[in-house]
Amino acid sequence: MAQTRSSDARDAGPAAFDTDLFAGTGLAFVAGFVDAAAFIALAGLFTAHVTGNFVLIGAELVTTSSGVVAKLLALPAFVLAVAGTRLLALALERRGRAPLRWLLGLEVLLLAGFCLAGLACRPLGSPDGVAAVSVGMLGVAAMGVQNAIGRLGLPHLAATTVMTVNVTQAVIDLVDWARGTVAPDGPARTRMRRMLPAVLAFAVGALAGAFGVAAWSFGCLAIPIAALCALIVLLRP
Repeated sequence: MAQTRSSDARDAGPAAFDTDLFAGTGLAFVAGFVDAAAFIALAGLFTAHVTGNFVLIGAELVTTSSGVVAKLLALPAFVLAVAGTRLLALALERRGRAPLRWLLGLEVLLLAGFCLAGLACRPLGSPDGVAAVSVGMLGVAAMGVQNAIGRLGLPHLAATTVMTVNVTQAVIDLVDWARGTVAPDGPARTRMRRMLPAVLAFAVGALAGAFGVAAWSFGCLAIPIAALCALIVLLRP
């Protein structure tokens, strides 16, 4: 699927590239929004990436604070979501269907479940309680699906859930430009066009998610859900 998608984008010219770039930017906004909102609402649980949860587990075990259960369960929930996404993509490919829009639809369903479960279970109570952990795993699963989408459906675009790699590569390219060791219109420029919008979109999404959850609780997740629905329409065959 990844090779077909990349080949189609190259063959279709600039318009297709712009569509893909818009998709990557939109997904980065979604990841930043959901990660920030969940972090605030669920006692520091990272949903978009699991690395941060490993760090927080160590910190919370030392300080004997709460919220360790959800962070421990985040990894298996994330792995199961990625595995399920891969199996669904393979099943769709066997039937001759392009998987990308279906996988985005799966993410929409999981985010909608995250939103509705969070609203239904308020107040969540203890971060280690059944309600908080169950709600959190829905968010982790949704972001697991998005991480898989980035590898399976849009591998030629910048990462949408973890910005460290994007920022690192952007700085390297800027230094090389300043030294005059790369052509201004070469591969570095193409990478910058992919990475900078994603980094900015993730930052905007994180700010929006923080303010959104403070104002509307889990209801703010309607915003990233709407963004994903717009992408599904945009990416229709």
